[in-house]
Amino acid sequence: MARPRSEEKKAALLDAATNVVALHGLGASTASIARLAGVAEGTLFRYFSTKDSLFNKLYLHLKQGLREAMRRSFVVRLPMKDRVRSLWDGYIDWGIAHPSSVKALNRLADSESITPATKSKADKIFPEVAEVSKAIAAKGAPAERPAAFADAIFMALADTTIQFAIQDPRQAVAYRKAGFRVLWEGLTTR
Repeated sequence: MARPRSEEKKAALLDAATNVVALHGLGASTASIARLAGVAEGTLFRYFSTKDSLFNKLYLHLKQGLREAMRRSFVVRLPMKDRVRSLWDGYIDWGIAHPSSVKALNRLADSESITPATKSKADKIFPEVAEVSKAIAAKGAPAERPAAFADAIFMALADTTIQFAIQDPRQAVAYRKAGFRVLWEGLTTR
């Protein structure tokens, strides 16, 4: 009879996978992930049938954590600029607090291991972002800039802002403001 799964072990495996992927990329061994989590490699496969299954679950896990951070201060009734700023601030705060998660998420997003179904599921947990993107487009963002382009700009600026804020915490607020200013002007200027 198989032993019951533990949520603590699953969380430890996801945390370990985050750190290992951030440090070594997707080529890192499942043995190193299991070792960091403090479990046997076979235990990892009781929770995740394959390495790709682990990576897809990790991608969703990281996106969920990011979503929670971005939604903390999001208020639908705010003016558009303030809504975008609240999403921005949530992302930056999360990134500064979880630099390994940012790096792992970026590596996973660029990977062929993440299935289209997983990416679609992740997109659906961010309805606020889709709503804001549509509203910005309706307010005059040029049609030649698809939503995916705006999302890529957001992520690139956010990741750069996070890097600089981590390197020089005394200037974190200034970097956050400058990054948002560039983002907003870039999204709303024709």
